[in-house]
Amino acid sequence: MTEPKPTPAKLKRRQLLAAGAALPLFSIVTRRADAAEFELKYATGQDPTHPVNLRAKEAHDRIREATSGRVNIKLFPANQLGSDTDLLAQVRNGSVEFFNLSSLILSTFVPVSGITSVGFAFKGYDDVWKAMDGDLGNHIRAEIAKTPIFTVSRIWDNGFRHVTSSGREIKSAADLKGFKVRVPPAPPLTSLFKALDAAPSPINFNEVYTALQTKVVEGQENPLAIISTARLYEVQKTCSLTGHVWDGYWVLGNKRAFQKLPPDVQQVITREIDKSAIDQRADVARLSSSLVAELKAKGVGFIDVQQEDFRNKLASTGFYGEWKSKYGAAPWDLLEKVSGKLG
Repeated sequence: MTEPKPTPAKLKRRQLLAAGAALPLFSIVTRRADAAEFELKYATGQDPTHPVNLRAKEAHDRIREATSGRVNIKLFPANQLGSDTDLLAQVRNGSVEFFNLSSLILSTFVPVSGITSVGFAFKGYDDVWKAMDGDLGNHIRAEIAKTPIFTVSRIWDNGFRHVTSSGREIKSAADLKGFKVRVPPAPPLTSLFKALDAAPSPINFNEVYTALQTKVVEGQENPLAIISTARLYEVQKTCSLTGHVWDGYWVLGNKRAFQKLPPDVQQVITREIDKSAIDQRADVARLSSSLVAELKAKGVGFIDVQQEDFRNKLASTGFYGEWKSKYGAAPWDLLEKVSGKLG
């Protein structure tokens, strides 16, 4: 295959390099006029086509424009820089400046983050945004800010999670008994499925497809947008619309790296990522209403379930009491202000 013809920009760069090579050794090389003053990394675990990446890219473009090219944020989707747990370590130490992470997985570092995914706590999105844009969200953000990282914007939407299977049909809580289900490496979901008598297996997201394909696990649970963009429909036959938990993405930043930026740049970054959070929420809402039909066309069978059956099973265990004691009375009260009494 022939090499593509150099563009004028490449030719100019080559000419400059050639001219530079002919200069005396003591000559000074200046920074390119179009180079950004601040080069930053923004990592995600999702496929490039997922709304979190499409909207993040738009935010990055607006940030570059609003700062007249001073800030260039490079997007690294699909776990290109490591697994979610690897990337959480990288944003903590500053080798990655920004990282969007599920509140569930963040709970391994900031435990109260997992309270957003207490089983069957939210009945719908009105409850979710009332809690997360209100007192409960503010409490979680304050707890995250006690660490080397912070939340750059309001929380983004990962969606309500549903159970898929390669064989067994999950119609009731009883059908989960012994079911080998992949969960993210997050204690709240492991605990939830254990309470429902399933056999949860924590696996990083970048290994999920293979684990399903090789039957290491029978099923998994994720929002419809993830099931679609990660092509999990290729290795799963049914999807039970359990809506067992809601999960969101926090855009996390390294505090030390962010504080080195000029205040005006900080404001632009926060403003534009926050705007994209709102846009992404609307994207997921639209997708949720269309993805059932799209996934059916790809061969996935859908099963409607009675959530009350699952909720009653949880209430018959010590699940809610256990997590109330772990999270503490204060955040639990903030959750129940929206969800109503749990347990």
